[in-house]
Amino acid sequence: MMQKKWSLFIIALSMLATAQAQVYKDAKAPVDARVKDLLGRMTLEEKVAQLSMGSLKGSLDNPLALGVCESPFVTINEIASLSLKAKKYAREQTRLGIPPIQIGECLHGQLASGATIFPQAIAQGSSWNPALIEQMGSVIAYEASSSGMDQALSPLFDLIRDPRFGRVEECFAEDPYLVSRMGTSFVIGMQGQPTQSRLGIGKDKVMCTAKHFAAYSIPVAGINLGPASLGERELRSMFLPPFRAAVQEANIYSVMPSYNEMDGVPAHANSFLLDKVLRKEWGFRGYVFSDYEGLKMLYSFQQIAKNAEDAAPLGLNAGVDLEAPSPDVYSKLVGLVKSGKVKEAQIDTAVARILTAKFKAGLFEKPLVDTTQLKKRVHTPAHIALSQQIAEESIILLKNDKNLLPLNINTLKSLAVIGPNANQVQYGDYSSTRDSRSGTTVLDGIKQLVGNKVKINYAKGSTLSTQDKSGFAEAVTAAKNSDAVVVVLGTTSVVFSGIGWNGHAPESEPKDPFTCGEGYDVTDINPEGVQRELLQEIYKTGKPVILVLVHGRPWSIAWEKENIPAILEAWYPGEKGGAAIANILFGKVNPSGRLNVSIPQSVGHIPVFYNHTNTGRGFYHNPGSPDKPGQDYVFSSPDVLFPFGYGLSYTTFKYSNMQVSSTSFDKNGEVQVTVDVSNTGHAEGKEVVQMYLGNKVNSVTTPVIALKGFDKINLKPGETKTVRFTIKPKDLSIWNINMQQVTEPGTFDVMIGRSAEDVVLKKTLEYKE
Repeated sequence: MMQKKWSLFIIALSMLATAQAQVYKDAKAPVDARVKDLLGRMTLEEKVAQLSMGSLKGSLDNPLALGVCESPFVTINEIASLSLKAKKYAREQTRLGIPPIQIGECLHGQLASGATIFPQAIAQGSSWNPALIEQMGSVIAYEASSSGMDQALSPLFDLIRDPRFGRVEECFAEDPYLVSRMGTSFVIGMQGQPTQSRLGIGKDKVMCTAKHFAAYSIPVAGINLGPASLGERELRSMFLPPFRAAVQEANIYSVMPSYNEMDGVPAHANSFLLDKVLRKEWGFRGYVFSDYEGLKMLYSFQQIAKNAEDAAPLGLNAGVDLEAPSPDVYSKLVGLVKSGKVKEAQIDTAVARILTAKFKAGLFEKPLVDTTQLKKRVHTPAHIALSQQIAEESIILLKNDKNLLPLNINTLKSLAVIGPNANQVQYGDYSSTRDSRSGTTVLDGIKQLVGNKVKINYAKGSTLSTQDKSGFAEAVTAAKNSDAVVVVLGTTSVVFSGIGWNGHAPESEPKDPFTCGEGYDVTDINPEGVQRELLQEIYKTGKPVILVLVHGRPWSIAWEKENIPAILEAWYPGEKGGAAIANILFGKVNPSGRLNVSIPQSVGHIPVFYNHTNTGRGFYHNPGSPDKPGQDYVFSSPDVLFPFGYGLSYTTFKYSNMQVSSTSFDKNGEVQVTVDVSNTGHAEGKEVVQMYLGNKVNSVTTPVIALKGFDKINLKPGETKTVRFTIKPKDLSIWNINMQQVTEPGTFDVMIGRSAEDVVLKKTLEYKE
């Protein structure tokens, strides 16, 4: 009898063990329980492998499951095939069957040949249309997930503050509020609504990564990876709010530290950023993904560690959970734990964060890639049309003397199309190609639009960055033989670039040297090479000239503003950019882009961001010129060429009837602001209505004006719409002398503007304690 009971007890224990063994594989079990169960079954080596990254192809030879695997820079079909093999191997051939997180770049479309190429981030930001960017994020996630991708290393929440910096093209704007709105919209489109993503990543969605944390985009001298020189108050007031919005409003799953250092502390070893602010203050529950070689740089570049063994605890203690692109540093953790220099509990914490993301993303149970569906899901006509729509809404009309634009297809007999970017696609960094066969150039877009109604005379004129003027004569002849001239100038950005990437383009790509993008910073922001000289030669012909800028950074275009009658800022407009530009040139689309960055007069004026303090534009207010020296600058004014928020239209808009629900409020209240906007012109158009707050006396200096609301509305001729904004106490908050976020009592102005320098309506309100 006793033996029978003992046997039953053994069987019960066995059954219990079997049941327990299935907890982490049980999709219905709570995520925390699954993580705890799986973590308890892992060896130290398996845990450390989870903190590592490999390639999809390389993971097939790794008996230990990896944390993440990177999609290679190949076609989307090849990525899907590799994904199928790698994840099947991980699930079936590794001891615990832990699948990797498949990651990839998705800055303006999945970085894979065959995926839809959207306008670069700087162009997305100048659309001032968060709903459109959310839609784009959803499409990118749909395409990326089709090839097995689980996580995007996008978007950037950095601010554009220095046009010399090559990566400004990857940023949405210079303003933290605009960056927050565009960035959170991108993330919500990619991950799904936060109410859903807090539970898990849904079908056709992918996890996102906020980068680069923090203040990466203001390197000393504008050179990539340089130190950021700023205090904690400026950091908290300007550079951290977009990341906070990503965490608290969009529920972003991952954060990437920046390469830079602040006050001598590299971000990858900065516990103030990665633990105190990110986790303790903001409640971030995701995982921290190192930038490529960011941990290795702690000893190889920034030199705060002697070697990899010294660097590993620095990163782990600060809060970096996963190392990319290879485990040069974290591979030392096994030995460091065994020698007692690192506690295994620290490893467990980092691994738990990564496993949590895997379970919430459904990696253990979601179906593997169906390669037969790729053609139906990727680069569809609807996706391509969306890319063109974003381009059309992002292009900014900077100047239009005597209504030169739009061109009239019925009266124009001939048109010259000239310039190094006229017949060359330019997509920007983190693109799979620059091959013009992949998209529509400006020349192609114009030809497709005009058909045989207008004779097109094309000449390249010059290269992008060399001193070769041999093409000038042909370009001048083309201009003289035409009724009007479109000159397309700009830059070209690195393809397949980045720290640890291959750094050069395939053989099929154009051979122009890269002048923008990651690692391509400049000391001069004038047009490069002989491009301005080419434009000046065309100008001398006396023909009407339209300048189109296709580039990745703001240029100093003082001469162009003074002399060229019409100017379009197009940034890098995506694969249908040429069609979008043509539609605007000929009036099929009314331009509605607005500047997301202030345009400086010269490199010497940098930085020129609009939301400066009262002391930021000089004291004497006696600007000089070469003919009449003065102060604050002896030979110049501190003014910008074009201000933040600026952009023209083919119609006119009138603002009126500004109303506020109350002239005062307190910490428990808010104020509703309304304004009527009317289309007083003859064309349908979109207007970006901007609300700024400013002119408030605080205990520390604050911006004279700060964007706190905007709305892009479409109006037919004669139509009027009422635009509504809400002002809450947090919109007036500052970081006071004690580094506390507070809203202090006092009066302030509510300003409705067409730009930061064109305020059309204003009211003064009061905030009371």
